[in-house]
Amino acid sequence: MSQIRNQKPNLASSIRDTLQSEIESGKVPPGASLDERELAARFSVSRTPVREALQQLAAQKLVRITPRQGVAVSRLSIPQLRDMLELLGELEALCAKLAARRASEELRAALDAALAHGRAIAGGAGDADDYSDANLEFHEAIYAGSRNELLAQQVRPLRRLIQRYNVNNRQLHTTVQIERSVAAHEKIAQAILAGDEALAYRLMLEHVPAGGSGFSEFLSALPASLLEETAAA
Repeated sequence: MSQIRNQKPNLASSIRDTLQSEIESGKVPPGASLDERELAARFSVSRTPVREALQQLAAQKLVRITPRQGVAVSRLSIPQLRDMLELLGELEALCAKLAARRASEELRAALDAALAHGRAIAGGAGDADDYSDANLEFHEAIYAGSRNELLAQQVRPLRRLIQRYNVNNRQLHTTVQIERSVAAHEKIAQAILAGDEALAYRLMLEHVPAGGSGFSEFLSALPASLLEETAAA
């Protein structure tokens, strides 16, 4: 009997993890409907663990459950998206500042590897999806280089939430934009390895599309269907 009781939570957690990964990657976009019956058929389970998985995702604000309307992937309003990008920019900039303060040979090697990856893709060795991976590699090197795990733990989930809007792919879909991003990465890396905390902070803050024309350009690439018209109550 205890085995049967333990199966359901594990099954629900497995379904939740799969859906969470698909939502955070943008594979299942904001506003997309999630049907319990279809999900139950997909995972070859009853609707009970599916319902539990969706409730867990709702608690994480990744989906919204509306009575008589069903379940849909949560959408952000423009003010919410702006707020998240502003916070992400400040946290990323702080990571860069601390990485500059604590620069090491290990960080130099990680940044060199990430930059080489990005340059190769800019040179034609990959596409925007590949550059998304190289971009994440660069930022992850800085998170690790900050040597502040609590800070890194705040940045990563926020970055995943923003990733639902395919930030990297939407902004880096041309060769010119990829080259521009690589150039920005190189300047940030130089500031970090030179130990220039103020410059590293400023350059990283400018790199994240949080304000000014950067945010406007980011919004211009987003279909209206991905956004809520007003902030959630």
